[in-house]
Amino acid sequence: MGVKIVETSLRDGHQSLFATRMNTEEVLSALPELDKAGFHALEIWGGATFDSCLRFLNEDPWERLRKAKKICKHTKLQMLFRGQNILGYRHYADDVVDKFVEKSLKNGIDIIRVFDALNDIRNLERAVKATKKYGGECQIALSYTTSPIHTVSYYVELAKEVEKLGADSLCIKDMAGVLLPDTAYELVSELKKAVKLPIELHSHCTGGLMEMTYLKAIEAGVDIIDTALSPLASGTSQPCTEAFNFALKGTKYDPKLNVEMLNAAAKKMQVVRQKYIANGLLNPKVLGFNPNILIYQVPGGMLSNLINQLKQQGQEDKLEEVLKEVPKVRKDLGYPPLVTPLSQMVGTQAVMNVITGERYKMVPKEINDYLHGKYGKAPGEVNAEVRKKIIGDDKVITYRPADDLKPEFKDLKKKYKKIAKTEEDVLSLALFPEVAMKFFEQRKADKKPTKIKVKA
Repeated sequence: MGVKIVETSLRDGHQSLFATRMNTEEVLSALPELDKAGFHALEIWGGATFDSCLRFLNEDPWERLRKAKKICKHTKLQMLFRGQNILGYRHYADDVVDKFVEKSLKNGIDIIRVFDALNDIRNLERAVKATKKYGGECQIALSYTTSPIHTVSYYVELAKEVEKLGADSLCIKDMAGVLLPDTAYELVSELKKAVKLPIELHSHCTGGLMEMTYLKAIEAGVDIIDTALSPLASGTSQPCTEAFNFALKGTKYDPKLNVEMLNAAAKKMQVVRQKYIANGLLNPKVLGFNPNILIYQVPGGMLSNLINQLKQQGQEDKLEEVLKEVPKVRKDLGYPPLVTPLSQMVGTQAVMNVITGERYKMVPKEINDYLHGKYGKAPGEVNAEVRKKIIGDDKVITYRPADDLKPEFKDLKKKYKKIAKTEEDVLSLALFPEVAMKFFEQRKADKKPTKIKVKA
């Protein structure tokens, strides 16, 4: 049995390279070929795609999913789901998590990859239960990072808990591309001994070593790898799909993908790539390698966001300084893995610390909530002085944050009954109230018949 491949260019590829700006027409253009190429799954939805559709593209993310499902008859569709955060930036009540999972599966998703930024298992429980309840395939992803806390044994123990929770498979989610080749071999080997679940590896090429890491993981017995089609591969994205198909051809790991279909899909994605280079959204900086990322541990999506934040404020020259500040902020916060929403939170705090010239002079609300325990348990010890400076003597919660949340879906339906046509619309409004409201108001205005004045 060869290594299975999940193709990521239609979700993480463009999220990592040009801030998730690929529109639905572009996503759908390559699907007929990708569907026939022989992939284990196509990662197409979740992550930042939902927000980006509503905020920047004036599109309905649910409609994108439905259209994709109509095209894909042979290959499973996969999404990324942030546990109790769903696809938003706060914890949602359990009934909203349930409803979102139900509707995701109903509209076309087959595999839901669930993760929590802090690897707090409590924040995964509801999403896993809901996925199984509604007949979906559930993969739990462990947010991989390195720190004094995040050892191989830490991940092995976590994997055992994940198996007990009822996951169908396990993913090592190395969002910053910091998993070294020998560590990958050791980690996969130990996981294969500890659990019976299929193991997938997801990473990014930012540091320039991921092809080596993938090969070592394959030799250790990894079952599935995440790659991106060549026009949207490498740099801050995933390793190249076609390259791995060639590298493993004729070996016991041969993925046996259809080269003709891959080439046809790549040709279409090359057009997309050129468009985003031409309009400036695909910054050449993210196409290269930055081995220093192994020190800073900044994921691809986070790096492009930091560049954009600094660009907007005319402070692009401060990038190196901000990158050096990121690991310091991370240590202060108890070594959270840098993955959404923690990556944005840590990144924004690092930018504020550098631009204001005083550490923690300005603090986003999300960092304040994190220090109150509202995102879950920090992996390590939080810097007591920093916590005191930001939240004073406030109490820090130690239970599952969502336990404080009352059911909210019925109230949301009532609140948005005049503008939401479907339960999917209600969920869009629940996750991104202001952004979705603007989208739906525009949709309503676009559908109003134009009155023609007739001269008497």
